[in-house]
Amino acid sequence: MPALLEAGYEVRATSRRASTAPARERLEWVTCDVTVPADLDRALEGIDAVFFLVHAMGSGAHDYAETERRVALGVRAAAERAGVQRIIYLGGVAPAGEASEHLQSRLAVGALLRAGAVPTLELRASMIVGEGSASWQIVRDLAMRLPAMLLPSWTSSRTCPVALEDVVEGLVRGLTLPLPRSAWYDLPGPEVVSGRQILSSIAALRGRRVPGLPVPFLSVSLSSWWLKLVTRADFSLARELVLGFKGDLLPKDARYWAEVGYQPRWTFSDAAAKALAEERTEGGVRGLAGSVEEALVQLVSPRLRG
Repeated sequence: MPALLEAGYEVRATSRRASTAPARERLEWVTCDVTVPADLDRALEGIDAVFFLVHAMGSGAHDYAETERRVALGVRAAAERAGVQRIIYLGGVAPAGEASEHLQSRLAVGALLRAGAVPTLELRASMIVGEGSASWQIVRDLAMRLPAMLLPSWTSSRTCPVALEDVVEGLVRGLTLPLPRSAWYDLPGPEVVSGRQILSSIAALRGRRVPGLPVPFLSVSLSSWWLKLVTRADFSLARELVLGFKGDLLPKDARYWAEVGYQPRWTFSDAAAKALAEERTEGGVRGLAGSVEEALVQLVSPRLRG
C-alpha cells in the first residue's frame, strides 16, 4: 500500500475489520469479507486493478482449498461485474514433482483467476523473506532457537527466496506491464539456496554455527512435528509449508524481471539481516519465552571462526 501511494496511485484498501490506520491522502479503507458477494461488489466498484493477496490456509479449516476456490470464483465474478481491467495475484511456485495440497491450491487459484474475462497477472514466489511471511518466520525460528539440528531430506531441497521489498516492487510494476491476456510469471530472488544454507545463513548473522546431522530417513511429514515445539507460526500452516518443500521449488525463469525493467536487489542474507533488524527496532515479536530461549541458544552455540 505505501509503495502504491508513493507511485501516485489512488488506493482502496480492504480488511475484514474496520481499519484503525491513520487517514492518508489518496487512500480509502473499506471493510470487505471476500466470501460475501455484496462486500466484493462494494469494494470493487470503480476500481481499475485488483491485487489478490488473500488465502485461507491459516484459518485452521481442513477444507481451506475449497474455500480458496470459492473465493477465487467470487472475486473473478465481482471483478467482471465491476469492469475491472486487471487482477494481480501473488501465488506460489510450481514444484518439479508432486505438489503439496497447499501448492496445489495456490496454483488452482491462479488458474481459476486466469480463466476469467478479466486479464490476470499471476506472480509465483517461493519463500518471501520479510516480516509477515510465514515461511520466513518458520526458518527464522528454527535457526534462532535450535543450537543443533537433525537435517531431514527436505533441508537439501533448493529454492529461490525473494525479499519482501523486491516482491512489492514486482507487484507495483505489474500495473504497467502490457497484459493483452492472462499470464503467469515466476518471481525469483537472485540466488538458489538449499534449506540447510538458509538456516546456516540466518545463524551466521548472529555469529553462530548450527551443527547438523543428516537423517535422510526422517520423512518431511514426521520432521514437520518439531515445528510445534520451535516456531511461533500456526502449526497447521507451518506443517503445510514444510510439506511443500519435499523437492526443489525453483522458478522456470526470471523473464518477468526483464519485462518490467527491474532486477531483485536483495540477496537472502541481506534480506534476512534487514528482517531481523526491523524485528528488534519495532520492539520484537518473540515474547518472553522465545527471547529467553534464543538468548540461551546464542550463549551455548558454537561460534563462527574468522
